[in-house]
Amino acid sequence: MVAMLAEGTSFFDVFLPFLLLLPLLVFLILKLLKDSSSLKSPPLPPGPSPWPILGNLLHLGNMPHISLARFSQSYGPLISLRLGSQILVVASTSSAAMEILKTHDRVLSGRYVPHAVPAKNSEINPMSLGWAVECNGAWKNLRTVCRAELFSTKVMESQAWVGEKKVMEMVRFVSTKEGEVMKVGEVVFATVLNTLTTVLMSRDFISFEDDNKDGGMKGLVRKMVMAMAAPNLDDFYLIFSGLDLQGLNKKTKELIARICSMWESVIRERREGASDDPSKQDFLNILIRSGYSDDQINQLFMELLTAGADTSSSTLEWAMAELIKSPESMKKVHEELAREISDNLPKASDLPHLPYLQACVKETLRLHPSAPLLLPRRASVSCEVMNYTIPKDSQIWVNAWAIGRDPMNWEDPLVFKPERFLNSAVDFKGNNLEFIPFGAGRRICPGLPMAARLLPLILASLTHFFDWSLPNGTTPDELDMNDKFGVTLQKEQPLLIIPKVRK
Repeated sequence: MVAMLAEGTSFFDVFLPFLLLLPLLVFLILKLLKDSSSLKSPPLPPGPSPWPILGNLLHLGNMPHISLARFSQSYGPLISLRLGSQILVVASTSSAAMEILKTHDRVLSGRYVPHAVPAKNSEINPMSLGWAVECNGAWKNLRTVCRAELFSTKVMESQAWVGEKKVMEMVRFVSTKEGEVMKVGEVVFATVLNTLTTVLMSRDFISFEDDNKDGGMKGLVRKMVMAMAAPNLDDFYLIFSGLDLQGLNKKTKELIARICSMWESVIRERREGASDDPSKQDFLNILIRSGYSDDQINQLFMELLTAGADTSSSTLEWAMAELIKSPESMKKVHEELAREISDNLPKASDLPHLPYLQACVKETLRLHPSAPLLLPRRASVSCEVMNYTIPKDSQIWVNAWAIGRDPMNWEDPLVFKPERFLNSAVDFKGNNLEFIPFGAGRRICPGLPMAARLLPLILASLTHFFDWSLPNGTTPDELDMNDKFGVTLQKEQPLLIIPKVRK
């Protein structure tokens, strides 16, 4: 450079080519920066600002289904929060649910398993219908077995007598309590549980007289559900993962062991030869013949029984409460039953002829979905949803409670109005995303077909055989309808009512 200048070349002459190229270089640099920024992922869904360390834990409160519905009104149908160090994405409208449960179902159908669930890191996790981490081959095979041998139309029709028998046992028991205050949820729990155990292993496991204290099945189930739903440091901070600082995993293991001990002798007897008894050709025998281990059978039965009995009893308790609060709806149910039940005994075959009663069940599930927040999903890979990023391993909730009360989909959404389902194609089978009490997509509740038969059958019997009143002169308008959040949505105050046999 010095030599060139020494020979009479000016500084301007040397740098002129660079000066001429400078605008082009600036253009290329700006274009590269723009292109690289366009390759960046879209932002997370909006949401309330997190606190340091805690994130949005305090924002959820004791009623997260309600808190999240309110946040959705402020931030949009898809929002994100931080629970400690974990990212949570929540869908609170039918359009957002469509994206999660249908459009991106394949990559968003992983299961986020809370650390309180013993099956999280167990070899029996593939035998979990609800908590299997992935929708893999083992999980699909299990769903296929349950669908073919337990929830198919053919099997349920052949087993219809079981539900009808257990419901009539319930009616006879309630008749003995005429004029007495009773917890209808307890009676329904026993009815559903015994129906399920008879179908699964040809045996009852609970008595209507069971006081359901700590040692009773319902007491054990409620404790287990509460432990699984309790806020857990292991879930919020990876550094604590697996340490079980609150002892919740240990507690649920102990409770599950106590529940499973109730039928372990039945499994043992079957393996010792009783499976050849033609009167015991039930689902347990099918599993034994198919080579499932005792641990695998215990895991499956525990989920089927606890989930089925707990959700069904809760739904029917809400249904009775809504009908008592709405005398006009109760009157229409009575009139329909009197018109359609010819031999005075409601049967499964009568259900297609009871559209108003079926509408009451649907309306109850809309207002009080048994799982207000569908079991948490997990993103298997990062993906883009509604122009936002859902990072890999994010936890995903779908707020079925908020969706069922969305005024964009439902007229007078807070009013119990069964008529809205008459002459309507909207159903709960996963095709109508504005009504998803059983979920949708590949993770839809496998027990839906059985629940769709048993719930209206029990409700028909409770309303056909009895008139119901509230104790202590309480009027329907004074009935407490507050709920209590958990894995299932319970009435905060159990429904106490008095039966009177209808003449």
